[in-house]
Amino acid sequence: MSTHHTPARSTLPVAGEDHARLTIDLSALFDNWRAMARRSGAARTAAVMKADAYGIGLEPAAKTFHQAGARDFFVATPAEGAALRTLLPDVRIYVLSGMWAGSERLFFEFDLVPVIVSEEQLVTFMAAISDGGDLPCVLHVDTGMSRLGLRVEDALALAGDVARPASFSPIMLLSHLACADDPSHPLNRQQLQRFRTAIEAFDGIDATLANSAGIFLGEDYHFTLTRPGIALYGGAAVNDVPNPMKPVVTAEARILQVREAKAGESVSYGASMVFTRDTRIAVAAVGYADGYMRSLSGSGVPLRTANIAGARGVLHGRTVPLIGRVTMDLTHFDVTDLPPGSVRAGDFIELFGRHMPIQDVARAGGTIDYELLTGLGRRYERRYEAVKK
Repeated sequence: MSTHHTPARSTLPVAGEDHARLTIDLSALFDNWRAMARRSGAARTAAVMKADAYGIGLEPAAKTFHQAGARDFFVATPAEGAALRTLLPDVRIYVLSGMWAGSERLFFEFDLVPVIVSEEQLVTFMAAISDGGDLPCVLHVDTGMSRLGLRVEDALALAGDVARPASFSPIMLLSHLACADDPSHPLNRQQLQRFRTAIEAFDGIDATLANSAGIFLGEDYHFTLTRPGIALYGGAAVNDVPNPMKPVVTAEARILQVREAKAGESVSYGASMVFTRDTRIAVAAVGYADGYMRSLSGSGVPLRTANIAGARGVLHGRTVPLIGRVTMDLTHFDVTDLPPGSVRAGDFIELFGRHMPIQDVARAGGTIDYELLTGLGRRYERRYEAVKK
């Protein structure tokens, strides 16, 4: 497998300066999309590309998904859609935040499909196409998330409105599952039934409901198009079951110093950890400025009252615990139990990835995989492992 580096830019480290690095396995990304496409059965399978492709980089992710077979893509904003269009001229790009006054030009110029999320946006869209502009749209129906979208009863009224302009003919209905990561939650079936009601009112229109977790709920939820996100990037979509997806991102940090501390001494801010034994500390060049969150310190963070264990890293094939508080640029790990001399300055410790599941690290920080990925800072050197031919 070949490896290539991103071009050096003023906002990114260059090769040789890497205090922290991300290795992004594009073969795993490719395989994860194919796996979700298989699970989607007869439905087409999109790829969700929000937030710079969940933090891994828009361009390499877009080209990998396209190579795998994706022809439908979802982004959060029209600016994200415009950036994606410059990379993929032959795909359909849906903008989840919809169209608002002032954004119309981007939709026409870059051939983007707005997902209409409110009555106000519907007015904006109708005004935008009133001059004969040809632009499809998707209608978002809120079936239980209480976030974006028309309420089901409002969508039904719109479908039955004889005064509805003939020019308003959405190509698809969209809704979003609130609890799909908990397959037994009763809201899943309730949302499914409400969505079916809306679809019937629009006379057999195409439909999309299933996110990553929704795909795992089964065929009833797949409809015309599925839209996986976190699962593509190696994250765990469903709670409390083994994650079947391949890890895509491996995050590592350089050890800057290995130092000794005596029993009774403490480490990092607040002296939240006082050693009960002589301890060998590896100081790693990563911190919350890099998205390695302070909450990964576990119960050493003063706002937390529960006795929560912090994160762990992997060094020379062994897991080692994070100790003390994560700081802006530095994090400390206890390497006392590794053989003396085996850990040296310049070694890299895995924070999450191939040997340390990202969902385990997220759980230690009281968060989810999504936040870890999308919060990755700009100081990492990014290395992309190309798709195997």
